[in-house]
Amino acid sequence: MKNPKVFLTAEWRKLALAQFAVDAEILKKYLPPHTELDDWQGKYYVSLVGFMFLNVKLKGFNIPYHTNFEEVNLRFYVKYNQNGVWKRGAVFIKEMVPLPAITFVANTIYKENYQTLPMKHLWVEQEHQIEVDYLWKNKTWNKFSVTADSKLTEIPIGSEEEFITEHYWGYTKIGPNRTSEYGVEHPRWQIYPVKDFTIDVDFGVNYGNDFRFLTGTKPDSVILAEGSEISVLKGRKF
Repeated sequence: MKNPKVFLTAEWRKLALAQFAVDAEILKKYLPPHTELDDWQGKYYVSLVGFMFLNVKLKGFNIPYHTNFEEVNLRFYVKYNQNGVWKRGAVFIKEMVPLPAITFVANTIYKENYQTLPMKHLWVEQEHQIEVDYLWKNKTWNKFSVTADSKLTEIPIGSEEEFITEHYWGYTKIGPNRTSEYGVEHPRWQIYPVKDFTIDVDFGVNYGNDFRFLTGTKPDSVILAEGSEISVLKGRKF
């Protein structure tokens, strides 16, 4: 039986996530009303995230030519107190996809900050190693590549990997005192032990002057998660 609250279903696969600790003041102007910054042991992270959207269905129906596509985004982490219960979520600085229809819907209906760019990916899966590359062209080609052991492992309880991957809400500023919220449901993910990575990204061109300093900066951590089937729930505004 279909859940009437589900707006979109898909698979998020081979998620490459690079974490950079930044000054909280940088993030505050992007903070949706009524939310607070969420930290990991005193660090305020932004994550560069690349992954594949697969088998996308809108209210149970495939959309022709919009079933499988890349996404790369820059996000940070927040929490929202609803009736004494903390909900942990993410806010997106910008999301890149290769399909203009996705950008149009996300920007007009959900007030997100999507951009349509040429994109491609490469997955090389071998017996003992996996390589995942995400590339997008914004003036020049940008690349985020991760090489990892091919054996999946569980995410440890209480770990940084758990903090990064276990945010199940999305928050967007839609007005001076208005925020939109949507939920994402998925099982606990497994990760591949990362061996090496390459981040050749112009953060200023892609994400603006506030994040230009990240160009050439070594991340605090890099994660490669297998991902899973996901469900995006209908949103609400408050």
